[in-house]
Amino acid sequence: MLAPDEFELYDLEVTVEGDGYICRHHQGHSFRVEGENLVFPEGGSFSMYALAALLPLLPAKERMTAEADWMTTDSLIACPDPNCGARFRIKRVGKRVEKHGDCTVVKLGEPN
Repeated sequence: MLAPDEFELYDLEVTVEGDGYICRHHQGHSFRVEGENLVFPEGGSFSMYALAALLPLLPAKERMTAEADWMTTDSLIACPDPNCGARFRIKRVGKRVEKHGDCTVVKLGEPN
């Protein structure tokens, strides 16, 4: 049971898949999303253009969603370059509990 000031987020792993790349992606390159942080393996790199395409989806994939919601079922995102064969798999790999006060200075129940 969560406290009134707590909420859950999924940790994510984003991994390069596919073939026929023309961009600088490499099979198996990955990074993690842990709360609000992007975590890259030591020496890891990731295309900023691909990251720009993925960023709007990551906060939504972190949240709990209904079983029938496409955000729950769809996890393979195409490279934004239409000529590239890379795909990016967003996988939910664990859950973490966050506290409201650790993420914002706005008090719970305060009007917007």
